[in-house]
Amino acid sequence: MDNMVDHVDGENVNQVVDSRKGIPSGDPDPCPDPDPGDPPGYELPLLLFAGFRTLIDRLHAELARQGHPELRPAHGFALQAIAASPYGSTASDIGRRLGVSKQAAGKTVDRLLAVGYAERADDPHDARRKLVRLTPYGTDALARSAAVFDALRAEWAARLGADRVRDLEAALRTVVPAETAYRLDATSWLGGA
Repeated sequence: MDNMVDHVDGENVNQVVDSRKGIPSGDPDPCPDPDPGDPPGYELPLLLFAGFRTLIDRLHAELARQGHPELRPAHGFALQAIAASPYGSTASDIGRRLGVSKQAAGKTVDRLLAVGYAERADDPHDARRKLVRLTPYGTDALARSAAVFDALRAEWAARLGADRVRDLEAALRTVVPAETAYRLDATSWLGGA
C-alpha cells in the first residue's frame, strides 16, 4: 500500500492506495512488491545507461586516437541516419530518422560537413533537392566504430564471460520491443541532437 496525495475540489486529500485493489484473486499482480533483497528499481535504468555511456565514452576515446577527434556521440547517430540510404538522404529524412526537426538535423549536418564527414550532392531524380552523403572520412568513422564496438564487446566477454554477455544480450532482446531495438533517435529523446 502506498500513501498518495490527491487534489479534490481544491483540497489535498491524503489517501491510501492498495496496489491489489481491482485485481481478481488468483491473477498475478502486475506490480508485485519487490523482493526486499533486490536493489531499488531505479538502479536498473541507471546501470543500463552507465553501461551505454561507458561503451560510448570508450568508443570516442579510441576514435579520437585513430584520427577522429571531432566526432561526438550525436554525430554517430547522424552518420548512421545518413548511411541508411545508399544514394544519400535529405535533411528531412535525417531529421525523421533521428526524431528531430529538419532544422535540428540541418545543424548537425552542417557540423558534419564542416569537419568532413559528409557532403552535399544534387539529387539525380529531383534538381530541387540536395542529398547528404557520407564522405570517405565519414565511412571510415563508421567502419572504425563497428570495429571498436566489436573490441569493446570482446573486452566485456573476457571480463564477464562470453556466455554471460550472450545471456545479457538475449535477455535485453526479450524485454526490448523489436521495433525499438535499433532506433537512431536516442539523442532527441535525451534532449538534443
